[in-house]
Amino acid sequence: MNENLASLGYRMPAEWEKQSSTWLAWPHNKNDWPDKFENIPSTFAKIASALSKVQNVDILIQSKAVKKNIKRILIKEKTNLNKVNFHIIKTNRVWTRDTGPIFLVNDLLKKKIMTNFHFNAWAKYKDYNFDNNIKPQIAKIKNIELIDVKAKIKNKVKDVILEGGAIDVNGKGTLIATKECLLSKVQERNPGLSREKLEIILSESLNIKNFIWLNKGIVGDDTHGHIDDITRFFDDDKIFTAMEYQKSDENYSALNENLKILKRSRNHSGKQNTIVEIPMPSPLIIDDTRVPASYLNFYIANKIVLLPIFEDKNDDKAFQILEKHFKDRKIVPIKCRDLIWGFGAIHCMTQQEPAI
Repeated sequence: MNENLASLGYRMPAEWEKQSSTWLAWPHNKNDWPDKFENIPSTFAKIASALSKVQNVDILIQSKAVKKNIKRILIKEKTNLNKVNFHIIKTNRVWTRDTGPIFLVNDLLKKKIMTNFHFNAWAKYKDYNFDNNIKPQIAKIKNIELIDVKAKIKNKVKDVILEGGAIDVNGKGTLIATKECLLSKVQERNPGLSREKLEIILSESLNIKNFIWLNKGIVGDDTHGHIDDITRFFDDDKIFTAMEYQKSDENYSALNENLKILKRSRNHSGKQNTIVEIPMPSPLIIDDTRVPASYLNFYIANKIVLLPIFEDKNDDKAFQILEKHFKDRKIVPIKCRDLIWGFGAIHCMTQQEPAI
């Protein structure tokens, strides 16, 4: 049914591979940060500014009318505007990790394409029409082929739903995800699609040969188990994972269970993975709601790694661990205490476009 992109030589690259750009969507939906929106544009600008020093930044904006004001905010944060491109593409929310395209590269043909996995707002919200239409518009702007991903479910051909934050890859054929997100009946993305069928789809569309299935994500995660809050590759066979050491904490058992699975895991060539633990920040409660604050929601760009920090005692520890393992990149901490009130942080709001 789908073109077998893997057999044509396409693959999903790892985040640390050379990038040509980072895609962002400028924040406008005040309902996503009740009573805290005023600080959000400057946080986005700080992120865009750091990225603009090392690569291009493509920013989706709602209309031509808002561009002048956005530029003013970006200039205030010392953004290199020569590296910024604005595109008028309407969005419901800002999480381009989930709504933007997953780019694939073909190393032999020196070509890249985009996958059109569909988006249904994490099977949770009703307003996602703009977000589900982002990929075709980016494909048109970039003049890049967009490949629909479909599945036959109960004799009906349906669009496959997948968010970028639900998966993490090492670029060599191994993928990590949680059962809670992709296989659970809660916030179910693809009703009737079995694990076996989903693995075949991901194998053929993203060139995945090896799956590591963790059980659950963290408490407060609006997406019901996205991997980019808990466990991330930082090399072919090296994985960071979030750890909670307080037995009384709600995340303790799930994260320890994930650690056990990771310690048994192998990479695409059968080699045992090296697992590096990163502590969780203390529980962050805003308006009686626990938010999914995690250092694992970092973003790897060309010469930098953007690290979310939360004015927490473990901020420095997380910084030091990343600094030790990303020897060729500068770690740039970004205060995300307000940003996380929208239930996402830096990785959630960025989507890398690989270079050829």
